[in-house]
Amino acid sequence: MSDANDKRKALFICLGNICRSPIAEGVFQKTVNDMGIGDHWEIDSAAIGGWHVGNPPDWRALDTMKKHNVPYNNSARQITSEDFSYYDFIFGMDESNMKDLNKRAPKGSKAKLLLFGDFDPQGDRIIRDPYYDSDSKGFEKCYQQAVRCSKGFLDQLVAGKV
Repeated sequence: MSDANDKRKALFICLGNICRSPIAEGVFQKTVNDMGIGDHWEIDSAAIGGWHVGNPPDWRALDTMKKHNVPYNNSARQITSEDFSYYDFIFGMDESNMKDLNKRAPKGSKAKLLLFGDFDPQGDRIIRDPYYDSDSKGFEKCYQQAVRCSKGFLDQLVAGKV
């Protein structure tokens, strides 16, 4: 088993940490586990805002992950200034997240701030917030994007492009 210091660390961010970022976290964890490199990663998610801190993800996010055999049992938390020096990669889900992350990042932070959708081979750059949708279709789309972006990021990382 690898030492915690040897691990790459990734943090997934969305507005409330109950829809998109938990799905991205769960999918990324499942992806690295399926690739046999899960022990080399530490993965978490967090919110820009503090409205849902301590709460589980939206039931539609949980249902979507369960449907695809993505285990998840985390609760919402808000990003901290320490996260910018702890994590290697911090992924935002949309331009608004990226603007907030760039504003909050302390000078000299080690984390690379990346738009998760930039790693979608289909070019679907924005992972839209499905929170206000009346059904689960937006959550399924978010899941599919997270699968593509996780693989796309890992492919680029291995190729030395990140």
